[in-house]
Amino acid sequence: MSYTILIVDDDKALLKMLKSYLEIRKYSVLTAEDGHEALKRAEDEQDRVNGLLSGGDDYILKPFSLKELEARIIARLKREERHRTKSKYRFLGELSIDYTARTVQVGENCLVLTKLEYDIIEFLSMHPGQVFDRERIYERICGYDGEGDSRVVTELVRRIRKKLKEHTKAEYIETVWGTGYCWGKE
Repeated sequence: MSYTILIVDDDKALLKMLKSYLEIRKYSVLTAEDGHEALKRAEDEQDRVNGLLSGGDDYILKPFSLKELEARIIARLKREERHRTKSKYRFLGELSIDYTARTVQVGENCLVLTKLEYDIIEFLSMHPGQVFDRERIYERICGYDGEGDSRVVTELVRRIRKKLKEHTKAEYIETVWGTGYCWGKE
């Protein structure tokens, strides 16, 4: 896959050298000499922050080494690749869970879930058939230092079941009496 990199600098010789260097490494390179073409070369931290907030992915100050520049490019591209390939789905009949987008759908209906409701579905569905007590589920979704009570899990499971029942008769979260909850085996 060919990537395009935009380099912004007012030093024409530096632009030419960087463009050649990166093209040798099979990148497509665009250059700009001033802020009117892209982002104006920034001297202070606030300008760099503004540049990043307006769409830039990284910022490097001069003087820099070519090794550092290339390392930053490679790191950024790896993050992009991980994000692109990380999308994971689980399909269970009419139910689909998109772990990347953090959404749950029943047929064409997207469920409106709170963060904690989704976290419970994600945790249980990633371990089908495995039974977890309320305390373990609470620790998983709220952290070990979570302030509250594991009894909130019971209420959250009740709300999740209610939302699912609006669109399906299937039971996805099973109660194991005296023990806890589990995601039904597929």
